[in-house]
Amino acid sequence: MNLFRRKKISDLQAEILSDHSLKRALGPVNLTALGIGAVIGAGIFVLTGQAAAKYAGPAIVFSFILAGLACAFAGLCYAEFSAMIPVSGSAYTYGYATLGEFVAWIIGWDLILEYLFAASTVAVGWSGYIVSFLKDLGIVIPPAFTSAPYNHAAPADAGWNIWRLFTEGWTSTGDVLNVPAMVIVGIITVLLVLGIRESATFNNIIVGIKLIVILAFIAVGLAYINKANWQPFVPPSLGPGTFGWGGVLRAAGVIFFAYIGFDAVSTAAQEAKNPQRDMPIGILGSLAICTVLYIVVALVLTGIINYTNLNVPDPIAVAIDSLGKSVAWLRPIIKIGAIAGLSSVILVMMLGQPRIFYAMSKDGLLPPVFGAVHPKFRTPWLATILTGSIAMLVAGLFPIGLLGELVSIGTLLAFAIVCLGVFVLRFTDPAIPRPFRTPLFGIVCPLGTFFCLWLMYGLPPDTWARLIVWMAIGLVIYFAYGRRHSKVQQAAQAEQLRRRL
Repeated sequence: MNLFRRKKISDLQAEILSDHSLKRALGPVNLTALGIGAVIGAGIFVLTGQAAAKYAGPAIVFSFILAGLACAFAGLCYAEFSAMIPVSGSAYTYGYATLGEFVAWIIGWDLILEYLFAASTVAVGWSGYIVSFLKDLGIVIPPAFTSAPYNHAAPADAGWNIWRLFTEGWTSTGDVLNVPAMVIVGIITVLLVLGIRESATFNNIIVGIKLIVILAFIAVGLAYINKANWQPFVPPSLGPGTFGWGGVLRAAGVIFFAYIGFDAVSTAAQEAKNPQRDMPIGILGSLAICTVLYIVVALVLTGIINYTNLNVPDPIAVAIDSLGKSVAWLRPIIKIGAIAGLSSVILVMMLGQPRIFYAMSKDGLLPPVFGAVHPKFRTPWLATILTGSIAMLVAGLFPIGLLGELVSIGTLLAFAIVCLGVFVLRFTDPAIPRPFRTPLFGIVCPLGTFFCLWLMYGLPPDTWARLIVWMAIGLVIYFAYGRRHSKVQQAAQAEQLRRRL
């Protein structure tokens, strides 16, 4: 078998015309809202404050610019692919068409890590805000049921010892489960099973709510900025990856997680009404809007409260509290916006994951159950339920910091391969119709690949260790099942047998 056997672009395009199992119901506004729904969430409401407090200080602004630049390059490449091959597999399918089956499997397995753990990560952030909001209303959930039972800090002397990085440093917090995080994942799972149109309508409503809330925070916060909180703008280094420019780089790798929503838009390509036109609009439009909002919110947040106070699950709410009673009215509004915003992120991440399963199953790399479409709702319902069940367990058991870094490295790897794939395909298949073409591809694609790999380099060894272990599990599954059931490999073998006869 040829592990790098590619899926023909012509076959993919024919498949698009013949496969009507998923419902085409999304226009450019829906797709842009899906992107904003996924991007604006944990990044603003959770990770901005935590990354500033732990890694970059006010220079978190530079981290957002670095991460946004890498995303801009990757976004242009995603736009070309999604318009050319508008199927539900996203980067997995793009890799299959350009770099071959083995690379496609790596991307697909990597995307499972990205979307599955992203939903769990954001659910933990959602839990922090809903618990705080309910407390304001006099409803107190016992702390033992609002936090993860485990925490993790990698041993400082472990170096690159993968075994020690993966197995040591785990501690019990004494808590039972993060129940609110599990509940929201369960609700979103049910909604996604019911239908894509219903999910998109729900997302549009809550995207509108959270944009209003974010703009309100910016408008109010501008009047309370204390420039002393920005001094020094780049705090002096306290060690590798902790403040200084090294901390800026590490923070960029961590908050890159906050940008992953725009690539989730590409997983809905097979449900877009006019994907050749609408997919680039949805991907690039949502990315541009969100990058501007991130930078402005980071400046305001670190301007109204010292960054050392932001290592909390709800940093924006804490910042508002610090301003006193005069703006106390904004506190519940911020929390409602955060709850709504984080809900939409969970929805889009969990929308993307089953569609990766669906694409891999159709290619034979996963069992047929992962590709089952509900006859009434026309959604990949069994894959959605499986995704939701695992995401519930992960959200209930693990802390947000551990999950966030794990998602970031998976996302960066997928983006790097997509950028490389566009570059390769321009030479191997130059005549393929491209409704959208990445401008200056000879510069954009290599820079996109470089930036993503550079940000991966800034992540800590324990995050790399978990990626390596995850990929090792994926390779076992591929060689045990996927390679033997691959429809592309079977078709090639049948063609070789036909020629011999």
